[in-house]
Amino acid sequence: MGGVEQWAEVRRMKRVEGLSAREIGRRTGLARDTVSRLLAAERPPRYSRAPAGSILDPFKGWIYEQLQADPKVPSQRLRELAVEIGYAGGKTIFDAYVRELRPRFLVKRTFQRTIYRPAELIQCDLWEPSAHVPVGYGQTRRGWVVTCQSCWSRAFAGTLVFSKQAPDILAGLARSISRLGVRSEKLVWDRESAIAGRGKPSEAFLSFCGQLQVGWIILDAGDAQAKGQLERQHRFLRSNFELRRFFANHLDFQDQLDRWAEKVNDRAHRTIRGIPAERLAKGLSP
Repeated sequence: MGGVEQWAEVRRMKRVEGLSAREIGRRTGLARDTVSRLLAAERPPRYSRAPAGSILDPFKGWIYEQLQADPKVPSQRLRELAVEIGYAGGKTIFDAYVRELRPRFLVKRTFQRTIYRPAELIQCDLWEPSAHVPVGYGQTRRGWVVTCQSCWSRAFAGTLVFSKQAPDILAGLARSISRLGVRSEKLVWDRESAIAGRGKPSEAFLSFCGQLQVGWIILDAGDAQAKGQLERQHRFLRSNFELRRFFANHLDFQDQLDRWAEKVNDRAHRTIRGIPAERLAKGLSP
């Protein structure tokens, strides 16, 4: 008799039969101290093994130092360096520990609601439909939509193009801005190669902005959150505009996109608590 069974039997003999600790010890062969300990325990005894050391343990301090020096170093590179100094464990346990530890060294980005002025900024980007666009005679082509959204009014417009070259993108940009009917002070772009591939505006884009007499803001690499309004609109394009929609050709695609954008612009927007089209017209009025 041992463990949980022993604990239960001793407590039964005490509670049910009313035996003394000495008598229980005599009947069970247990020492009186053991009997007293079992009677005092409110929960059954449980075997617990001392935790075995992990093969990663000797390297945890080293990983801490590496992440402290460079919080963004890839886990794969850290693991390669650890192997060079003797680590012989697996990928899963190593990557899991790095993933757990890394947030301690990364400064979290904070956000606050931005207030815009009328005609201050237009966010611009490229959105790619999930399927190729029909162009007639059973043929399809890969296409992109040059998207624009007025930050103040939340009004949206998009133009289908078939290449990511500057002439096509800028032609689509001109049409989308024309659809909005507003010339903003600045255009917000990420580092699209035809616009600002290395963070520096291209000659074609500068010429476009000069003719339109607008400024520009080029975002840092990978900073899609800086134009979160348009990113959310892209998700809505994917989940609403594309869903169960069919196109005869590229002209039909553009026509349906224009009508969809007009419908969206005429609906109440939760954030601005107004209708984008009405807000846009209000911002344009003297």
